[in-house]
Amino acid sequence: MGNRTWLFLLLILLLAIAFVGRLGMGSVEIPLTEVLGVLWGKEPTRTAWREIILQFRLPRTLAAIASGAALSVSGLQVQTLFRNPLAGPSILGINAGASLAVAVVVLAAGSTAIPPIGIALAAGLGAGLAVGLLLAIAQQLQSPLTLLVLGLMFGYLTTAFTTILLHFSTSERTQTYLIWTFGSFAGVTWPQIRVLLPMVAIGLVISGLLCSSLNLLLLGDEQARSLGLSVRAVRAGIVIGAALLAGTVVAFCGPVAFLGVAVPHLCRSAFKSAEHRVLIPATILIGALLALFADAIAQLPGRDAVLPLNAVTALLGAPVVVWLVWQRQHFFH
Repeated sequence: MGNRTWLFLLLILLLAIAFVGRLGMGSVEIPLTEVLGVLWGKEPTRTAWREIILQFRLPRTLAAIASGAALSVSGLQVQTLFRNPLAGPSILGINAGASLAVAVVVLAAGSTAIPPIGIALAAGLGAGLAVGLLLAIAQQLQSPLTLLVLGLMFGYLTTAFTTILLHFSTSERTQTYLIWTFGSFAGVTWPQIRVLLPMVAIGLVISGLLCSSLNLLLLGDEQARSLGLSVRAVRAGIVIGAALLAGTVVAFCGPVAFLGVAVPHLCRSAFKSAEHRVLIPATILIGALLALFADAIAQLPGRDAVLPLNAVTALLGAPVVVWLVWQRQHFFH
């Protein structure tokens, strides 16, 4: 077997270990043997452990794996589309649209407490509308650079409206919004998992189908067209796939930052390849691993305190990007 095969097997093993280990970590430490027993349907030594693992930690862990994979693949597609190493899912205006919708719902709620599903629905609707607008514009454009600039400007505009709305909001409603912006896998429930996992799976399938087209885009739009690629159709497919992946995560977990930017670079460096048939499964595995790792750090094992997830992902992701930029001056070759 080649080096890449061994690296994939190692990543799969590490992900399996991290999955089981994450189920045992938390304010209540549960032995790994007990975790494995519960997963196999056996009764644990303490009855409460079963409830903790299956009802609280398992959906949280699955949400982290799905979100890490989704954001990383979404970031890989966006970076290829724009040929910009600093591009991420938020460049499409997904986070901005979701944030504006959540701010509107929080402001309109008055003194009524907003259930998590209400925030998730608002975020999903806002992200969907933002992507729909961007997709309609993308069909009229020839240059991905123009699309990049429009995405950035849309983000700035929606952020401005969100800031104005929050300025007129009460401190309690502003706090509700700020907590959502921190990002978290902890609030994801089983009913939400049953929506999150299929949506992410559909987005990953779309990404897999676009592998060959993504490889051709690396050659440049003109050469891709000369090889028979419908650049506009592929661009629309990338926007739909990336938006579905990132928008689903934003809806249920908040605007989790930096994974979509850092993981694709880490994969290119580890696998020494720009081939998307290699990079997409690699980003799925490494993205899932890093999301689990970030969630474990945010949990502060052995304590009840929880750090903002976005702070942890930034602390993990920023040094990775800085190091890779230092090591490699060219990301696409």
